[in-house]
Amino acid sequence: MKIISVALLAILVLAACNRNLLTGSKLTLDNYNQITTGMSKAQVEKILGPPTSMETKDMLVFKKTIWRYEDGRKFAQITFKNDEVDSKDANLSRQ
Repeated sequence: MKIISVALLAILVLAACNRNLLTGSKLTLDNYNQITTGMSKAQVEKILGPPTSMETKDMLVFKKTIWRYEDGRKFAQITFKNDEVDSKDANLSRQ
């Protein structure tokens, strides 16, 4: 009985973190929808965790950084302009 209680508690904790229960990934539609224009990198990382990959380009007038998150076939791409969210793209609703 104690093992069942611990297992249920673990499931509830993971569900509360908005993670994929199978992979543990924070790349979920609910989390993605929390990302809004103007957010800082720290705010995005708090919601989605560290990116799978990142690329930074120093333009003449601004710095552009792209963070890509992947979990199997699912992906999300967050584009920062001068370290604030400028745009985002994903295929999460299509999975």
